[in-house]
Amino acid sequence: MSTSARDTDEFFDQLTNEVLALRVLSHRHLRPLSSEQLNRRPAYDKWSAAQCLEHLNIVGGYYLPNLKTTLRLAQAKGSAAGKQVRSGWLGRYFTKTTRRKNGLGEELLRRPKEFAPTGVRLTGTVVEAFNRQLDELLRLLLLARQVDAGEVRIPNPLHPWLRLRLTDVLEALVTHIQRYVKQAEQVAVATAGK
Repeated sequence: MSTSARDTDEFFDQLTNEVLALRVLSHRHLRPLSSEQLNRRPAYDKWSAAQCLEHLNIVGGYYLPNLKTTLRLAQAKGSAAGKQVRSGWLGRYFTKTTRRKNGLGEELLRRPKEFAPTGVRLTGTVVEAFNRQLDELLRLLLLARQVDAGEVRIPNPLHPWLRLRLTDVLEALVTHIQRYVKQAEQVAVATAGK
């Protein structure tokens, strides 16, 4: 399996800065939105800003506790960070696919029903829950710096037999969050005059 090595500090600094930027964006642009603004949909078959955030909350509800448990186990086993972290070809592929809208491999990453938003009329608590998850992700990034993140494996929620490197899961998760926050922000702007 082909792997890509990167400096540990640079890798985690980049992810941390990206999550901090998401947190600032959420506080400035999403938190001030009213319930009405959050729930406006650009079209019948499109998600509202609140639904985008609800999707992220559902995905985070799976990944964040799983990451926390796995990181604690790795620490208990004595895993220690090295100078470099590795990522695998499959993880890099998932991250690239997440970055592209309607790109090759989109079929593999279709949202299953379990990760679709549950409501059409959501309250502002969806934004607060999202912000709490960003805070938890920041704490987990601090923990992840202390273990060999290229060796720790995280099961995929759809295919538990598929265990990706922690580096790949973190990078894909942050990319996924960026994609849906951008979509939520675009929906909020597009529907502002309606």
